[in-house]
Amino acid sequence: MNLREEIINDILKSLNNEVSKEDVVVESPKERSFGDYAVPCFVFAKKLRKSPIAIAEDIKNNLDESKYEKVEVVSGYLNFFVKKEDLTKYVINKINEEKENYGKSNIGENKTAVIDYSAPNIAKPFGVGHLRSTAIGQAIKNILEKNSYNTVGINHLGDWGTQFGKMICAYKKWGNEEAIRKEPIKELLALYIKFHEEAEKEPSLEDEGRAYFKALENGDEEALMLWKWFRDESLKEFQKTYDLLGISKFDSYNGEAFYLDKMDGVIEELKEKNLLKKDQGAYVVDLEDMPPALIMKKDGATLYMTRDLAAAFYRKKTYNFDEAVYVIGNEQSLHLKQLKAVINKMGHDFANNMHHVNFGMVLQDGKKMSTRKGKTVKLHDVLVEAKDMAKTYIKNADSVDVEEVSRQVGIGAVIYNDLKNYRTNDIEFKLEDVLRFEGETGPYIQYTYARIMSLLKNNELKDIDFEKVEINSYIWNLVFKLYEFNDIIVKAKLGYDPSLLAKYVMDLAQEFNKFYGNCKINDGDDNEKAFKLKVSNSVAIVLKEGLRLLNIDAPEKM
Repeated sequence: MNLREEIINDILKSLNNEVSKEDVVVESPKERSFGDYAVPCFVFAKKLRKSPIAIAEDIKNNLDESKYEKVEVVSGYLNFFVKKEDLTKYVINKINEEKENYGKSNIGENKTAVIDYSAPNIAKPFGVGHLRSTAIGQAIKNILEKNSYNTVGINHLGDWGTQFGKMICAYKKWGNEEAIRKEPIKELLALYIKFHEEAEKEPSLEDEGRAYFKALENGDEEALMLWKWFRDESLKEFQKTYDLLGISKFDSYNGEAFYLDKMDGVIEELKEKNLLKKDQGAYVVDLEDMPPALIMKKDGATLYMTRDLAAAFYRKKTYNFDEAVYVIGNEQSLHLKQLKAVINKMGHDFANNMHHVNFGMVLQDGKKMSTRKGKTVKLHDVLVEAKDMAKTYIKNADSVDVEEVSRQVGIGAVIYNDLKNYRTNDIEFKLEDVLRFEGETGPYIQYTYARIMSLLKNNELKDIDFEKVEINSYIWNLVFKLYEFNDIIVKAKLGYDPSLLAKYVMDLAQEFNKFYGNCKINDGDDNEKAFKLKVSNSVAIVLKEGLRLLNIDAPEKM
């Protein structure tokens, strides 16, 4: 059942197809008293040479109004009121039959999407700044799967570049092997910070760092050994954070270094197509309406662009993707535009299916966190603190696994705090705000789910005679919200926007709590009680599935 489509088709039929499907906009009124759906007729006026009110009246007169509870004309709008009993029966039965499969769409059937997300830098702490890419990326991956896409999650590790020459240089000058083996990330970060402090006093250090990176690119045995050691230790540390976040593994951990032997083919193709130009000793690709893309430095060293080009071609060849999603910060917008432009210029149209899902920065005191200055907050520390704080909110400590439930609640709070914001906005990082457990928070939704599970624990779900139930405004608002789940799943995918889903589950939880506070479950006859319980169960199913898609757990007891 697709009510929007039905309304569109009814309007086209009423107007004898004198307007196009694209002209018909089906809106959701802010006030439900104005209707469940509203269609503005102003857009039809120019084509039909009539006033919007006259057009609305014509449509109403030609409609089969028996399909709706009622249709009203108000100031050039057509307001549609859906038949409550029909939709309620359809929604409640469908959810209880399909359970977690409810809301699944088939728009991605037989299609593959690769999602590039998280991508922390090796030899550096997994900072709070990387939460955004990780949380948004995992939610988008889940939402794509809900829309029937086959997905490939790629953790494109930052494991190559000049910074690793600097890291090796710092280790050779001041490093202590025993200290690094004991606390690798802490010690490597200290070395990285020291390098930049010393380089401010002695600029020649920057040249030494670049020389070590060139040695690394040339396959120097010692440099490669140190690089691999830094990488292996970093991955072990990162996995501790992923475990807390409930991300067991990625489909690929191929970082920048993986593409070192795959760049030559791209560079050769650029040369063959006369796209590679020499500019002050470096090699670039000229682009329209944006700066040229730098492919190779004058010393022959490669750059992010070279490796990202190789990665795009490798992913297309390996996975034959229909969509490639890059969950990367706003500051990389030009880089992604250049990447797509170069591939397009090479004559490969798959660039049109590469999407930059950009997001804002995590700020501290209004400024970007900087690893080189030591102004970063470890995400692992934040998650552990959130988990510990959550223990104080667990009311059923004697009957639950406190460690696991506190992880679910604490980490859920951090993830929801991120995902409820539209992704392109910058977020000011304040630990006390992230860990707040009142208001529009993840724990509020989790508590709502646990409340329903407690309600259902000692009550058996029974069949209902829908013709004999009373559908009051609280129940109707809940039913209609449940019906909208499928629309939200599709919209969240089309806009790569998990915040739509985050707001939806919050709205659903709030609607349930209004229902719970105003409609006593045990009031009424057996059929009425069974109906309220089945509505409650439907809400629980959708809340749990909505949270799962956001990568948030739904504990049954708290």
